[in-house]
Amino acid sequence: MIRPSLRKPDQMRPVSLEINTNKWADGSCTIAMGGTIVICNATVEMNQPLWKRQQNKTGGFITAEYAMLPRSVEVRKNRKQMLEDYRSAEITRLISRAFRSVCDMEKLGKHTIIIDCDVIQADGGTRCASITGGFVALMCAVRKLMETGRINENPISDFVAAISCGVRGGELVLDLDYQEDADAELDANFVVSGSGKFIEVQATGEQHPFAAEQIAAMMNMAAAGCAKLIELQKQVLE
Repeated sequence: MIRPSLRKPDQMRPVSLEINTNKWADGSCTIAMGGTIVICNATVEMNQPLWKRQQNKTGGFITAEYAMLPRSVEVRKNRKQMLEDYRSAEITRLISRAFRSVCDMEKLGKHTIIIDCDVIQADGGTRCASITGGFVALMCAVRKLMETGRINENPISDFVAAISCGVRGGELVLDLDYQEDADAELDANFVVSGSGKFIEVQATGEQHPFAAEQIAAMMNMAAAGCAKLIELQKQVLE
């Protein structure tokens, strides 16, 4: 089946990453993956989250907040919907887990880093773009902590990126846009580390159950796609 964008099955959309796009943030990155654009801002709080202090826990913490802004989609989302959006809450947890998986909280010290991922234009793959861009913002914030002497050692052990794969018209495709995602038979999101290991896999048989062989093929495609995204992350952080 011909893709709406005329891309090859294993071809990603054009990707751009720009850092320092918000002068007030402790780290920032704006990412565009095709028609999806996400602004990612990092905030460093100079203490632990309340629950860690109450439980007398050591080390810092990383968390995230994800939202789709009112005109990020064709039909405007009102701001009350944003506050009651359970999908956004689920994606928030996914992004947070992805970042914590590669961070040593003891090395982070008694700091809390919050990554805000705000989608200003959505065209599929918003959670994947948020993870890929948000990680760059996180790295910028960690560098600032090291430069100012707040921490002595980099707590981040590896890079993190994410990408979607799916089956559409019986064909395996990489990096689905909205049109493809809407009619995909199988839709999955993969979070992958710089070492090629998988951090999280989310897969749904939209139209019928799927076979293990399909997931294995998608994992291989996603790993190759994330390797390209991580190369872009490294380039922008040089």
